[in-house]
Amino acid sequence: MYDIIALGELLIDFTPIGKSDRGNNVFEQNPGGAPANLLAYLSKLNTKTAFIGKVGNDSFGEFLKNTLKEKGIDTIGIKVDKDINTTLAFVHIDETGDRSFSFYRKPGADINLSIEELDYDLIKNTKIFHFGSLSLTDSPIRETTLKALEIAKDNGVFITYDPNLRTNLWNNLDEAKAMIIKGLEYASVVKVSEEELEFITNEKDIKTASAKLMREFNNIKMLCISLGSDGSIIKTDKYYEFVKAYKVQAIDTTGAGDTFFGGIIYKLLESNMRIEELSKEDIIDMLAFANAGAAIVTTRYGSISIMPSEEEISEFRRLF
Repeated sequence: MYDIIALGELLIDFTPIGKSDRGNNVFEQNPGGAPANLLAYLSKLNTKTAFIGKVGNDSFGEFLKNTLKEKGIDTIGIKVDKDINTTLAFVHIDETGDRSFSFYRKPGADINLSIEELDYDLIKNTKIFHFGSLSLTDSPIRETTLKALEIAKDNGVFITYDPNLRTNLWNNLDEAKAMIIKGLEYASVVKVSEEELEFITNEKDIKTASAKLMREFNNIKMLCISLGSDGSIIKTDKYYEFVKAYKVQAIDTTGAGDTFFGGIIYKLLESNMRIEELSKEDIIDMLAFANAGAAIVTTRYGSISIMPSEEEISEFRRLF
């Protein structure tokens, strides 16, 4: 039995690390992809993890599979595409450390995972099934993801969801909104940014928007809202709690949201996903733990390879 299995994109992040002697940008090959980032963090926290996805039959795909194995993530669910190359993303970082992406994904191996390649027993054999909206952008990965969700739902598997909006990966924003909302129908715990929450609900006020979302999707028992350098919020049926972010000098925010959500999921696993039994103090501690992990990764370049341990997080929290 796994603690968590994630399905979705596994790709190469080319991260800028400076300039060459000729003044050109120099990019470093880093493993990435939001679901893989999240699993890498949870694996570092000693949870049992596995990944479902697809890479190309190339050096990048081999590098990604080997990296996940090194991080303790079971790669039994990773398929190799003989015809389509591994998906690539070039990361652009501004002066505040915030990042944007240029994707090389049309086509990319991650979107070519078919229903026939799904291991149904793998999905049934986990406490949590996690997915993100980037596996809903294209076929056949869209249909494969929806099938995996049906299997998880039918077998009583707890479902977590990250509607990670990347506007340049969708044909149009109407399609993006429709598919992101489709994903909301399955999840018990959802993580959104402030911008994503407004996109989904058409409401600017966070409190109004979060209430509206949970009213429309009563299957959602916990909504986690990341506010970047300001902090984060958790809303449940009983609580609406905010915790400030830890103030650090960010150099690269890649993977920060995934680390934040990984921290939430780690604490949920500790509680056996009994959200209704969490106290106000539990919620606040959960947010503080998640914020700490996210803050640490923003002080490092990359994502999968730089996840903090529980000991590092405890020491970091003591310093504040």
